[in-house]
Amino acid sequence: MKRVAILGSTGSVGRSTLAVVDAFRDELTVVGLAAGGNIDLLAEQVIKYRPAVVSVRELRDADRLRSLVSVPIDIVHGAEGACAVASLRDADVVIAGIVGAAGIPPVYAALKAGKRVGIANKEVLVAAGDVITRTARENGGEILPVDSEHNAVHQALRCGDHVEIQRIILTASGGPFLKRDLATFGDITVEAALAHPTWKMGNKISIDSATMMNKGLEVIEAHHLFDMPCDRIDILIHPQSIVHSMVEYVDGSIMAQLSTTDMKFPIQYALLYPQRVTAPFARLDLTKIRTLDFQTVDAQRFPAVKLAYEACRAGGSMPAVLNAANEVAVERFLAGELSFMSIVDIVSRVIEKHARQVTAITSIDDALHWDGWARNEARGTVVAMTR
Repeated sequence: MKRVAILGSTGSVGRSTLAVVDAFRDELTVVGLAAGGNIDLLAEQVIKYRPAVVSVRELRDADRLRSLVSVPIDIVHGAEGACAVASLRDADVVIAGIVGAAGIPPVYAALKAGKRVGIANKEVLVAAGDVITRTARENGGEILPVDSEHNAVHQALRCGDHVEIQRIILTASGGPFLKRDLATFGDITVEAALAHPTWKMGNKISIDSATMMNKGLEVIEAHHLFDMPCDRIDILIHPQSIVHSMVEYVDGSIMAQLSTTDMKFPIQYALLYPQRVTAPFARLDLTKIRTLDFQTVDAQRFPAVKLAYEACRAGGSMPAVLNAANEVAVERFLAGELSFMSIVDIVSRVIEKHARQVTAITSIDDALHWDGWARNEARGTVVAMTR
């Protein structure tokens, strides 16, 4: 029996994780949950799964949760509470689904405690990859990717040794604007940007998919996860989203991982690795696949990808700045304050300001410092652009 703690239990990754727990009741049990502001749903989860420790965002949320549940639990709150759940002595596996830089400290705490961490939050490795991977190595922790693309790479890498890798190939659906007339990009609405053609995701990642910043962040993430230079990590547009990623070996062999577009597959893999266990989830029907299309990324259509590669090459604090500026810009677009095309413009301006002060990230505090700096710069840039 593997004991699971879930960071972000009321989000899409958290709910999918609990669906996997339901499917494997003899192998998995929940010992800790951390959530944000959806206290009603959290209360339902607490009643059903009976975790020992639950973390909420604010102290007042703890009072509300107590009023909704009668089962005996330890309720903690804030960043310290999330870290407490992440480092629970009883937890064998931690699924990290807290969005944004807020997910960095609890992942660090989990790896410091020697846990296996299934990372679904790109920002943790983008902003603090050097620190996170070093912490795992030094404390016996283990990082398994839950993003479908990196999970696919992890599976494909089981076919050969690291020295045999030619390149990693991440696939991208191209989002909702793959074929949209570039002349109309100035008219893109929030609703249109959220309408992802193949995946059901949260608002922030849906917008990142529309700009393809998500794929740029994944390049940086893969660089840290698989110890691979970014120039040996390629992106191909694959609209069907059936091939989740590939690894090309030096002999020309390409190993690809295919499955349906369901987050429960990579979550199951991370929870039960290295075993493969029969699952009740929908299977891929190869007879229904008519085409598998692949194409290169159009730099004019998706300029965010180039920014991410540049940030990865710069290293140090630059990826953290890129990520934080993007979070602010996406937030302001979702609020109706910015145009779609202004998202990448904001990010570009902030990283340009940072270019002469790039420094090494040697601690979580370093990552959070530059995250905060970039957020402030991005907010100021938004204000200047919208006057």
